[in-house]
Amino acid sequence: MKKSAILLAAAVCAASLAGCGGSSAKNYKDGTYEGKSSVYQNEDGDSEEGNGYGVVSITIKDNKITDCTFTTYETDGTEKGEDYGLKDGDVANRDYYNKAQKAVAACAEYANRLVANGSLDGIDAISGATINYNEFQEAVTEALKSAEE
Repeated sequence: MKKSAILLAAAVCAASLAGCGGSSAKNYKDGTYEGKSSVYQNEDGDSEEGNGYGVVSITIKDNKITDCTFTTYETDGTEKGEDYGLKDGDVANRDYYNKAQKAVAACAEYANRLVANGSLDGIDAISGATINYNEFQEAVTEALKSAEE
């Protein structure tokens, strides 16, 4: 009897705590929102490799993130896609190209994790794509600010 009373009390507490989250949780308008990160610069300020920015597009329905895309770009606006990491259209450095393509693939993974998770909380950086991770977080934060009610 005592054990069931404790379980009931625990269930009531858990339910009441779940309801308390609403006061600090943000409400978002339905729609599609875009966010853009600032331009990343290498530590040495080199304007060659490694610079660029990220753009996220987030769709919200009934206060939930239902879709997300994340794409990264060179500073000149060229998308970092299947050619990212090539030098003059050729794989001059296979290791560099493979790392660049791993970072490109991480963009879709970050977007998928946001939809599955519902927020940035609990989304960790993917090894080899930390710069993209930082750009993703910044772009998502900007997009969600636009969606706030």
